Amino acid sequence: MSVGEIAGLIAACALVLLVILVAFPLLKLGRTLDETTLTIRQAREQTAPILAQANTTVAHVNSNLERVDGITDNAANVSSNVAALTSVVAATLGSPLIKVAAFSYGVRSAARKRREGQAIAEAAQRDKEARRARRAARRAA
Repeated sequence: MSVGEIAGLIAACALVLLVILVAFPLLKLGRTLDETTLTIRQAREQTAPILAQANTTVAHVNSNLERVDGITDNAANVSSNVAALTSVVAATLGSPLIKVAAFSYGVRSAARKRREGQAIAEAAQRDKEARRARRAARRAA
């Protein structure tokens, strides 16, 4: 055997060893890819019912939202009707009530002034009578 043949034999062994060393990670990578494929398939199979349930839920939510929209429209109509009724009542009863309130205030003010005037007049009359009594008492004395 010559040196070239020995070198070729060593190179061939090294190549075989390199192929064996690279084969193990490739085999492990193949198993990992198989597991990943299996996991993806299972996830796809499990998501189909979840998506169907989600579609059903969204459909129910949409129908409930349509009902809520109807309720809010009715509430808006009721509030506008109440506002209109309030303005009608205010226009109908507001002016007469203000006039009645003003009249009653005027009557109360007049009655109070009259009572005050009577009280002042009575006090003045008592003072006048008291002065006359003092004068009469001084003259008699």
